[in-house]
Amino acid sequence: MTASISDHLLAWYDKHARALPWRLPPGAPLPDDPAWPYRVWLSEVMLQQTTVAAVKPYFEKFTALWPDVTALAAAPDDAVMAAWAGLGYYSRARNLMKCAREVAVRGGFPTTEAELRQLPGLGDYAAAAIAAIAFGQRAVVVDANVERVTARLFAITDPLPGARKAIRAATAGITPATRAGDFAQAMMDLGAQTCTTRSPRCLLCPLRAHCRAHAAGAPERLPVKPAKKPVPERSGTAFWITRQGGAEVWLVTRPGKGMLGGMRALPDDGWSARADGSGMVPLAGDWRELGAVRHGFTHAQLTLRVMALDTDSPPPGEGQWRPVSQIEDAGLATLFAKAARLALAGG
Repeated sequence: MTASISDHLLAWYDKHARALPWRLPPGAPLPDDPAWPYRVWLSEVMLQQTTVAAVKPYFEKFTALWPDVTALAAAPDDAVMAAWAGLGYYSRARNLMKCAREVAVRGGFPTTEAELRQLPGLGDYAAAAIAAIAFGQRAVVVDANVERVTARLFAITDPLPGARKAIRAATAGITPATRAGDFAQAMMDLGAQTCTTRSPRCLLCPLRAHCRAHAAGAPERLPVKPAKKPVPERSGTAFWITRQGGAEVWLVTRPGKGMLGGMRALPDDGWSARADGSGMVPLAGDWRELGAVRHGFTHAQLTLRVMALDTDSPPPGEGQWRPVSQIEDAGLATLFAKAARLALAGG
């Protein structure tokens, strides 16, 4: 049964693999090129908690600006953070830079799953994916798509996250010794294209004959997910501070740690996922309220009020004036890009 599952899946992948800018064609030999593991690693970091469609333009931008890990390691932090702006989960970008610099010092990426796991920002999934895809090692790769496919194949009915141990063991049982990278990507593609969360396309599935959930008649019920916890509501204020009649706007860089750490932003009143902002303006003046924007984080929903002031007084703290005409190129985090668009629209 094990060989049959992997053989059927790889035959399907050979015909139906997604063409992605960080992938080789199915069955292609691994390139003797140090930029290859860099591309695999970069794509895996970007794809964490983000869709393929969202990642594609960022991947192409990054590889054009920094074609290998040495180039990325030498890049200024603010340039990398600006290029990452809009992709979200900004701790990934900070770990990306740490990892690139560590790999550059080492002279290249380690090739084993255990060594890869020691690099900044790489957990079990990413280390296994890079070991399998970049270096051809047999590794058990389990992301959300693989989790769903395996839970249905073996009718694993325990709720998540408790079911993950059984899911990983079952995935290990069908992972072949050869073409492990293609197998992992085939499982991902099957989950993304066919064994989808809702309305799985079972008639098109190459593993239908082996799927216990399909045989039971309700594959969409698996995996069993835990009840969602309520997400707290938070409120804060962002300040659109301009000078010269609105020609320039004051931008800051957020502290390296914490929410949106290291990103360019508008000054704000200190809101966080744990607490509302103070609502206090940073300097005296004739402030105007422009409205508010909404933004969802993993641990909170934020309503951010936007207040505007044109002034000749220097704002407190460190920051820089930037032409309002260039605000789209400033690398603002998505939340503050929303606030800037509201300000530019006049509220």
